[in-house]
Amino acid sequence: MSAYRDGDKVVVMLPSRLSKAEEEQWIATILERLEERERRRRPSDADLEARARELSRRHLGGRAMPVSVRWVGNQRTRWGSCTPDDGTIRLSTRLRGMPPWVVDYVLVHELAHLIVPGHGADFWKLVGNYPKAERARGYLEGVAAAAHLPMEGEMAAGDAGDDLPPEYRHGVAG
Repeated sequence: MSAYRDGDKVVVMLPSRLSKAEEEQWIATILERLEERERRRRPSDADLEARARELSRRHLGGRAMPVSVRWVGNQRTRWGSCTPDDGTIRLSTRLRGMPPWVVDYVLVHELAHLIVPGHGADFWKLVGNYPKAERARGYLEGVAAAAHLPMEGEMAAGDAGDDLPPEYRHGVAG
């Protein structure tokens, strides 16, 4: 027994030997499991903000305290963005459904900007506190390459000119 999404439809595959009542029972069970799995992979804004606070506590010593964290649908070339002046963090809805450790990386990246606005060595040291940082960066680079999106380019660690003024509105490209 299995189920998968095909556009807006859910395709459920069941053995032909099941009775109609068993089919209905299994379909309900499978759809419930699928919905729960999707809910976990698509957190709400409130879930996202709570996760950001936990990640700040765990990986940044609680030093990054965002005022708000929310999903936005208007970021086509960035995975996330942060405005250090007002403490807001926005994540692209394109991240929804990606593995939680990838979303966590983008959150940590943006949280680090609340402490260090630019992309200098101090910034990357903070981001490096997240144990799956390199793995997540590679994942996002692969997604960007497959979708023919712009890569991080000048926003990569160690690039010249990455000391940006505090008012810089930053975003993780991709």
